[in-house]
Amino acid sequence: MTAPRSDFAHQRRPMRPIPSIIFMSRWLQLPLYLGLIVAQAVYVVLFLKEVWHLVTASMTLDETNIMLVVLGLIDVVMISNLLIMVIIGGYETFVSRLGVEGHPDEPEWLDHVNAGVLKVKLSMALISISSIHLLKTFISPDQNSTHTIMWQVIIHVAFLVSALVMALVDRLTTHTHPKHFEEPAVLHAVGSAKGSTPLKARD
Repeated sequence: MTAPRSDFAHQRRPMRPIPSIIFMSRWLQLPLYLGLIVAQAVYVVLFLKEVWHLVTASMTLDETNIMLVVLGLIDVVMISNLLIMVIIGGYETFVSRLGVEGHPDEPEWLDHVNAGVLKVKLSMALISISSIHLLKTFISPDQNSTHTIMWQVIIHVAFLVSALVMALVDRLTTHTHPKHFEEPAVLHAVGSAKGSTPLKARD
């Protein structure tokens, strides 16, 4: 019965001053994520402003302009989703655990998030946002020069190539060191199971 206590004490031994300061420096990122929450609120205001503009001017706008406004709303939503992934996933990965295991509203992707998965998801979000901008350009090509359209296509292709490279690197890393990525997930599941099951009575 004394072995678990000694192991626990060994794991929770106090850190030396320099490693402790370095480890605590991760909290310097907290204001950055709080600032992104403020940016999220600004995008909510922008979304409501665009919706109000669409409703009030719906009788005077033609189909093309309505489509452009709707694509602008979708663009705002995708950027908002990108912010949520950066705020929640970044905080969980680089700062501290959120402690939402077992919560009914826990995001599906949060239980297996790591730096590699987060990069791939952010790349896919950027591709979606770039696709919306490219679609808006193709709907109204007269408002943009050929040079602008060409560079938008090049940037979109660059996003696609970058996402493919990131996904390939993440896949190769996962297959090269599978235990490094499987053990945290197993420990996470075991911890959730222990927290949800009642303790057995001692003999």
